[in-house]
Amino acid sequence: MPHIIEITDLSAPELDVFARLTEAQLRSRRAPERALFIAESPKVIGHALDAGYEPVSLLMERRQLEGPARDILARCGDVPLYTAGRDTLAALTGYELTRGVLCAMRRPSLPAVEELCAGARRVAVLEGIVDPTNVGAIFRSAAALHMDGVLVTPTCCDPLHRRAVRVSMGTVFQIPWTYIGARSADWPQPGLARLRALGFQTAAMALSPGALSIEDSRLVSAEKLAIVLGTEGDGLSPRTVAHCDYTVCIPMARGVDSLNVAAASAVAFWQLGRYK
Repeated sequence: MPHIIEITDLSAPELDVFARLTEAQLRSRRAPERALFIAESPKVIGHALDAGYEPVSLLMERRQLEGPARDILARCGDVPLYTAGRDTLAALTGYELTRGVLCAMRRPSLPAVEELCAGARRVAVLEGIVDPTNVGAIFRSAAALHMDGVLVTPTCCDPLHRRAVRVSMGTVFQIPWTYIGARSADWPQPGLARLRALGFQTAAMALSPGALSIEDSRLVSAEKLAIVLGTEGDGLSPRTVAHCDYTVCIPMARGVDSLNVAAASAVAFWQLGRYK
């Protein structure tokens, strides 16, 4: 069972991971063996534990010790568990904890693109999507709607951002994902060429004259298809669209020009993933 520690000093350095480290500091690219992320809520933490992620410490409302979070305690070994009342924890973190619990966990080693794509027929590619809520929602749709994996460009929001993990409802731990490149220069042409070498045709989801309907038989019948989604507002870069095999749109009604990227991803994954 975790070692329970009552919080008496909000400035204690052992609480930095929950209160004062930025997302960039948590990722700790210079020391990946120490890189962490924060999982929020018992359900999400449970999915992370199911997937083999290693807990480092817990922050929990006192009332949760015998509440809904009790079941995860026995699964976390003897890691430190810091606890206090709801108001104290909100003062520490700056927000109210979802379901009253956070868990700092070690980041995993990510697979190579080639490893993730081995045997895959449908993958999602996220280009420069910066809102963690959208990233989390896209991961949830990808896991539920038949994608085999998710590839994230270097300019995209971190899928292990606390909010992205929470919105994904832990599905970020259930579907394989990795970065397609380490620098902004690795995308789009080098990344698209990499996918093409792996046998994938690429479908840019974009509003463009002459775009194919998402119902086009060429997309449905593609042996391997990478569905490329772009950033909020501007969408995919013109270079990405120009270098993809297809430009694809979702037919709209009532004069609506487009959907939010997370909503569009769900439509695309359902239509293009179920025919695998």
